[in-house]
Order: sequence, then structure tokens, then C-alpha cells
Amino acid sequence: MIKKLFSLLCGVFLLAGIDLYSQQEVVLSIKEGMPAIPIAIPPFIVHENNGETNAAAEALHKIITDDLKYSRVFALLPESYYSYIRPLNPKKIFFKDWESIQAKILFVGEISNDQGENILFEGKLYDVKAGRFIFGKRYQAEKSLLRLVAHKMSDEIMKIFGEPSIFTSKIVFVSNRDGNDELYMMDYDGHNQTRLTFNNVKDYMPAWSADGEKIAYTSYRKYKASLYILNPYEGKLIEVQDIGTNFAPAFSPDGKKLAFCSTIEEGNSEIYVATSEGKNIKRLTFNKAIDTAPTWSPTGREIAFTSDRGGTPQIYIMDAEGSNVRRVSFGGSYHDAPSWAPTGDRIAYVSRVNQIFDIYVLNLHANRIIKLTESNARNESPCWSPDGRHIIFSSNLTGTVQLYSIDYDGTNMRRLTTRGENKLPDWSR
Repeated sequence: MIKKLFSLLCGVFLLAGIDLYSQQEVVLSIKEGMPAIPIAIPPFIVHENNGETNAAAEALHKIITDDLKYSRVFALLPESYYSYIRPLNPKKIFFKDWESIQAKILFVGEISNDQGENILFEGKLYDVKAGRFIFGKRYQAEKSLLRLVAHKMSDEIMKIFGEPSIFTSKIVFVSNRDGNDELYMMDYDGHNQTRLTFNNVKDYMPAWSADGEKIAYTSYRKYKASLYILNPYEGKLIEVQDIGTNFAPAFSPDGKKLAFCSTIEEGNSEIYVATSEGKNIKRLTFNKAIDTAPTWSPTGREIAFTSDRGGTPQIYIMDAEGSNVRRVSFGGSYHDAPSWAPTGDRIAYVSRVNQIFDIYVLNLHANRIIKLTESNARNESPCWSPDGRHIIFSSNLTGTVQLYSIDYDGTNMRRLTTRGENKLPDWSR
């Protein structure tokens, strides 16, 4: 099964993703709080008018528009605006038309058939005000890979504006939908949910490596909580640590280290660090309290974690070598599961107030806390998107535990899973 998954995902490398012209730089810095950029994405032009090609064009258009709307970088102009201007001619674009409906950026897509099950998709991006071409890409792919093509095109558009790629990123999580807690993987938008492990035991707490090629996780395959590293695309599995109880792995941003929790010494949960292959294990925390849930800062110089050394679970930060420990959460009797934003300025975590579990975000620079979720549900296990604009988390909002995503300001919550119970997500970088 994993090898089939590898073959499918490798299809991306068979796509003919060709730059149409030399790429020009767009001098525009996207910052939090800036107004979204108005972008026009008119219906894609179909060069063979048949049912399959028309359906492919509509699917590609919807996925790309959904991607860019989700990004918070772009504001999609309503399609009703397009009726006020002359029909699009890709060979001669009248930029004044698009400027008249307040578009700053124009994306033009063209689709044609290419032998059998393949399609040719060409996308071009234009600066409307300057009336100039910015970027273009052409893909040749099987129709079964339309979602991948669309996400790759969306990522290319984001890169032009200096933004991280998030649409081809993956989310790994734990689900019992097939009767046992196993690892699954899905696209950022909840599509293509695929099972990764096949055991009669429980698998827990998955964490992506920095390059998105490996997953560290806890498994009870030896009837105790041992730590493993899985390469889901090659089906390779290595054991890292099987002495004591081992859990909550976290790869460093540079991909060289792996932090995790273990009772390997003294029977108490402490934080350790090893190489990314699980070698040269070194202990970082030394006390009688429970230390758990490590999360790296984007620089790799610090680690946030949960500890009850002060009497109740609170969030602490230490240097990556284990020194300079300081508490950063105050008020309340329970704070847990910290997740450091890739932007470096915020930490999401879970707080329990009156037996209600909600997601909070601590702004480290402003020393300000915002409450992200507001419900009588149990909201847990927050994890940031690669661009720091979204958080995925688990919640029993509908009665069963499912995965949701929400924007950093508490808006745009949407459900990603439906089958079984799903938890402990981690978003690849």
C-alpha cells in the first residue's frame, strides 16, 4: 500500500512543469495585516470543447481559487464582475478592462487534451496595473492528478509573492476509522486521506521531519511505547528508542535533531534530544516533575515544552541545550501542547478553564494572549501551517473527535475529517 502511495505521489515529478518565460520578480512584501491583493481568475479557456476537458477545467479552476482564497494573501473578485468587461482573449489582454473591476493581479488558465488520459494546463500571471506578464507554467499530467497540478500551480503563485508553499504540504494524523489507531496522511484541505501504518497495535503522536520525507511517532508494536521513524514514500521503518516510555517526537527546523520525551532514566518523563536518525541521545531536563510536548522555535535555538514543575502544567521555554529555562504561561491551572509558529512570534497551546479545553495563542513579542476557539467542545493538539496563518487541531465539537483548521485570528474554521475519530495532527513544512 505504501509503495502504491509512493508511486502516486511520484507522479508530480513526471509532470512537465515548464516555465513559459523567464520569471520576473514582483517587488511586494506580504505582511500580516496588509489588505489582501485583489485577484481575478476568470473561467479557464478550453481548447477542445468536450465533457471531460470542460470538467477538468472547472475542477482546476475551483481548486486554485479555493487555494488562493484560503491563503489570506489574495482576495478573489466575484465572477459576476467579469460580465461587465469584454470576453477574455489570452492572446491580447485588455488590462484596462481588468483594472476597471479593481483587479491588481490576473491569472489566466488554458486547457487542452494531450493524447489519451493526459491534459495540458497552462497558467499565466499578470500585473494588471503595469500591464505586464509576471510568470507562467505549463503542466502535462494524467487527469487523475488534477488536484496535485492545481496545488502545485497555487504554490508557484505563492512563491512569486515570497510566501511558503502550503498547498502541496501534507498533514499526518491518527485515526481509528479502520478499527485501530493508525497513522494517516491527507492534503492540507482534507482530500486524499491515505492510511500509512497497518498494525494490530496503537500508533500515536506523529511528527514530520523538516524535509517532509520522514515521520517520527510512538508505536506499541512491542507492547510498550517505543519511538520509530517511518519513511512513508519508501516504506522504511527504523526503531529509535524502546527502553522506557517514549513519545511526543519533534524534528528540529534544520532537520538535524529530534527532540522527544522518555522515561528512560529514573522512570520520570524528561525531554531528550538525538540526531534525526535517533542516535547520540542526550538528556535536556533534570527534575522530578513531568516535562513533555517539546516544540522547536523556527531558529532551532529554543524549545518550548510543558512542565508541572511549578505545581500545575504550564508552558516553558529553554535553550536548545537545556539551559535558561523560563516560564511563559501565567494564570490558569492547565496549559499544555505548545506549538511554535514558523513565524517565530507566537505559540499556540491548549488551556483548560472550567473543564473546557480551548486553543489559545501567546504572542511572545507583545506578551498578549488571544483565545482562538470558543465552544463547549474539547479542542486540543494545535499545529501551525507552514506559513503561520492557519492552525489545525482536534475537537469533539460534533460529538466525535475530528480535525479542523482555523485561521490565526479565529476565523474561517472548517472541518477536514469525517470518518472515525481523528486526532494528533502534524503539518509538514
